[in-house]
Amino acid sequence: MRIKELIFLIVMFLGPFALHAQKIMTLKECYGHAMTTNAIAGEKIGYSDISRLKDENLVKGWLPTLDANGSLIYNSSVVDLSSVLGSLPIPGIAGAIKPLPNEQYKITVDINQVIYDGGAIKGARALEKADLSINEKQTETDLYKLRGQINSYYFNILLLNRQKELLNNYLEIIKKRIASMQSGINNGIIIKSDVDVLTSEKIKIEQQLAENEIRKTSFLKNLSDLTGNSIDGTTEFMLPVLSGELSNELSRPELQLFDLRKEQLAAGMKVIESKRMPKAFGFATIGYGNPPGSNFFKDQFAPYYILGASIKWNIFDWNKAKNEKQIISLQQGIIDNRKNDLTDNLKRLLESKNSEIESLKALIETDSELISLRKRITASAESQYQNGNLTATDYLSELNSERQALINFEIHKINLSMARIEYLNISGHEIE
Repeated sequence: MRIKELIFLIVMFLGPFALHAQKIMTLKECYGHAMTTNAIAGEKIGYSDISRLKDENLVKGWLPTLDANGSLIYNSSVVDLSSVLGSLPIPGIAGAIKPLPNEQYKITVDINQVIYDGGAIKGARALEKADLSINEKQTETDLYKLRGQINSYYFNILLLNRQKELLNNYLEIIKKRIASMQSGINNGIIIKSDVDVLTSEKIKIEQQLAENEIRKTSFLKNLSDLTGNSIDGTTEFMLPVLSGELSNELSRPELQLFDLRKEQLAAGMKVIESKRMPKAFGFATIGYGNPPGSNFFKDQFAPYYILGASIKWNIFDWNKAKNEKQIISLQQGIIDNRKNDLTDNLKRLLESKNSEIESLKALIETDSELISLRKRITASAESQYQNGNLTATDYLSELNSERQALINFEIHKINLSMARIEYLNISGHEIE
């Protein structure tokens, strides 16, 4: 088997494993991982469980309540009918009626059933549901703030990756120039100081690459901590590409939270109204005592029961409900003001970010022209240097200007993508 065929088979066999080893990470995936693995994310489940348990307790308000009671009472003075009946002209009647007992014993089971509560339970359940929505949205709001940190690490890594690529390319150019100078030094055409200039530049580039690697390692660790994923230097980060116009419509979770707080206050208003509604109850008592129930003339233990119904209506509460409603109205006004203030601030941020986007677009349009110009200048400087009309330092200066133009172009492209992503985050829209 020929060498070329053997190499081809090895590449075909190992290729899928190599592709599998390199992870590809997108910004949207980072958002998703952070939203699910962050410690705050677990709060939503906790709030849901708490709300479910509270709602179960509220529904049980329609079930009858059972209370067991027992009592022992001693009365120092009781009704004695013998003295009253003794004055009657009926022989023996006074002795026929015994005095009422001084002691009373009873054990009872009291049953109470709500018949009509004026909408109190229904209102309390609606209020609890509003509380759950607020807690969940507050959790989303707290998690949403993580996007700013993720953006910073993600785009800094993109910048460092592109910088590393350009530095490596530039380093190869410097190495080739140094290598080509060695024969010139040996022949006495090139002086050693020219090589020293390029060698010092080579050392500076190697230092920049080392610094680049240290910073990238730090950003990768921070991004790994935020997303809960193991991210290393083999991960490939994709530059977000957004197409179409950016909408200035606001959909931030903070704004939605203000709306939910108003719904919570409206539910609280219903609860206040239910306090003024009449309420009806049924009750029953099953007991065993001496005397049994209200039969005070029966001096012995016996079972008994009591059945009844009652209505309760607070017809005048000294304007307490009215004041509570007024408090809620004032709170709703405060929420409206806060929402309007946040909306204005977000719109100003969008305008500022849109200006930044347009500025970066203009820079990118001129970057290509500048790079072409710088390449021609560098080529001319190289020719002059080879002909002895330009020093190594001057040639290196032109080469650095070309490199800086390339770096600026890459920085502008990445910053434009980041600015568009930040625009989406300010407005509250998701990456498509």
